[in-house]
Amino acid sequence: MWRRLILRIILGIVLLGAALVGYALIYPERMPAAIGDTVENLTGLNAHPVKLLRPPVAPLSAVAVLGRDLFNDPSLSASGKQSCASCHSAAHAFSPPNDLTVQPGGLHMTEAGYRPVPSLAYLYRQAPFSIGPDQGDTDAAPVSLDTQASAALGVQRAQKTAGVAPAAPAMVPQGGLFWDGRASTLQDQALGPLTNPVEMANPDLASVADKLRHSKHIDTLRQLFGPHVVNDPDLLVSEAMFAIGRYEFEDPAFHPFSSKYDAWLEGRARLTQAELRGLRLFNDKDKANCAGCHLSQPTSDGLPPLFTDTQYEALGVPRNRELAQNRNPKFYDMGICGPFRTDMVKETQYCGMFLTPTLRNAAERKTFFHNGVYHDLKQVLDFYNLRNTSPDRIYPRDASGKVQKYDDLPPQYHANVDVADAPFDRKFGDQPAMTDQDIQDIIAFMKTLSDGYKD
Repeated sequence: MWRRLILRIILGIVLLGAALVGYALIYPERMPAAIGDTVENLTGLNAHPVKLLRPPVAPLSAVAVLGRDLFNDPSLSASGKQSCASCHSAAHAFSPPNDLTVQPGGLHMTEAGYRPVPSLAYLYRQAPFSIGPDQGDTDAAPVSLDTQASAALGVQRAQKTAGVAPAAPAMVPQGGLFWDGRASTLQDQALGPLTNPVEMANPDLASVADKLRHSKHIDTLRQLFGPHVVNDPDLLVSEAMFAIGRYEFEDPAFHPFSSKYDAWLEGRARLTQAELRGLRLFNDKDKANCAGCHLSQPTSDGLPPLFTDTQYEALGVPRNRELAQNRNPKFYDMGICGPFRTDMVKETQYCGMFLTPTLRNAAERKTFFHNGVYHDLKQVLDFYNLRNTSPDRIYPRDASGKVQKYDDLPPQYHANVDVADAPFDRKFGDQPAMTDQDIQDIIAFMKTLSDGYKD
């Protein structure tokens, strides 16, 4: 009798569990988190699928078509061999098509770039550079960067915790393009390489205008912007760069949101156990805390996550002694406060800060951080895991044997380096935030952020 009763109880529990799982699959939005986690573990499916609001797909405008042609035209460079696409390959998520730390350029294509080339993908929602809380859409008069920086001075830095909104608006640099945010728009960004001596290396914009006047694009430029555009060199170059910006904004290839993770968010893909563990570690505020800066959830109105908060951080990555400029021991690339950006030189509280990039397609990259010191995701995660707990495994030692921590930043700016956000909140000798298995699981998850997934 008792045996029969126990069997009935067990059968009832099994049937109830099956019913709950079935109900969860039909009505995932009604499931408590604990049951949702169980469903995810059993099936690999997202227990709370969403509909992502992607940019609409439409034929490119005539201006964007011109921009695409200009983007792929090497004749606009002094060497005649380098186009935008040379460093921003469509087949490589608009990142470099090779594993070089920096890309060659210059008049004879023999000059080494100063920084690794960032991807041009997923920039369509990037706001201009600013300091402080998001100003949003406002009719108020614009506030100068000096005023913003002064207002932020002395305001305690908001701690970044995965899944937790800061208690107060983050008074930090945010937005902008390039590693230091010096360009405000895609049009401005396209302009920069044209006269950079280690990139397209034109002596001035007048030379670029002359190339445009003698290019195959001139008739289209006249048709789109009027015949007078040919007589104004500055306007001619500006309109050409505007066209490139429109191409980068309009073409879905720059922001396809076609990764396995996007499909999983929408309930169309199953994550493996390793990928699920990696996702949870990525979002765990006490472990990897990746989502503290690399936001992993859709916005409240359904926009897909960009995997960046578009803010700036001083991480203290070790110096890359392979870079040509770093052969000079007195040279330091300090991001926002110089040397390539010149309008924030006096704002030394931002020295060492660089833009947080998207992690979409990061598994396809071969160089990481502003100086390209690391070349795979395992090295990157080891840096985060060991920078504070075992700095001797990250930084070199000087002649006396002392570990040279934060060796790519002058000592007077070491206080700018983030030591508050996990996993950087650990101290020397503490247990690292992640195990080797944790790191492998996070890498497995990050591979789901690569575009081109097929259902």
